[in-house]
Amino acid sequence: MHYWLLKSEPDVFGYPDLERVGREPWNGVRNYQARNFLRQMAVGDLCLFYHSRSKTPGIAGVARVTRAAHTDDLQFDPASAYFDPASSPENPRWSMVEVEAVRAFPAVLTLDTIRTLPQWEDSPLTRKGSRLSVLPVTAEQFDAALAAAGLDLTTDP
Repeated sequence: MHYWLLKSEPDVFGYPDLERVGREPWNGVRNYQARNFLRQMAVGDLCLFYHSRSKTPGIAGVARVTRAAHTDDLQFDPASAYFDPASSPENPRWSMVEVEAVRAFPAVLTLDTIRTLPQWEDSPLTRKGSRLSVLPVTAEQFDAALAAAGLDLTTDP
């Protein structure tokens, strides 16, 4: 199993939205490095759901990949903000995965708190200027985030 961090703006689509809909395509990613990370995701991988560009940025919950990378159809829709005229169905540039809600954090684990966790010291998330919407996370980082939030996925309902 691998671990990931997915960023979303909560006023666009936040963790409560994922809980409400249950499953959602993680589409609209238009950065090649982030796309490559999406393509590495496997069904069952766990993701930290991060609220970015919010009053209190931080991790809001845990999601699970339910469908591995496949073609992001938004790239072919001229009415979509994620339309890519250089992409074609024969040679698609962009991919998406599908995720489901696993567990909300009791409170957002703030970026300020994440920065105090030694396991996150070398993470792109804690470095200035990192804007990737999809990042790999180590098992140690994932576990440290859960511990800081007071969650144990093996025993919590």
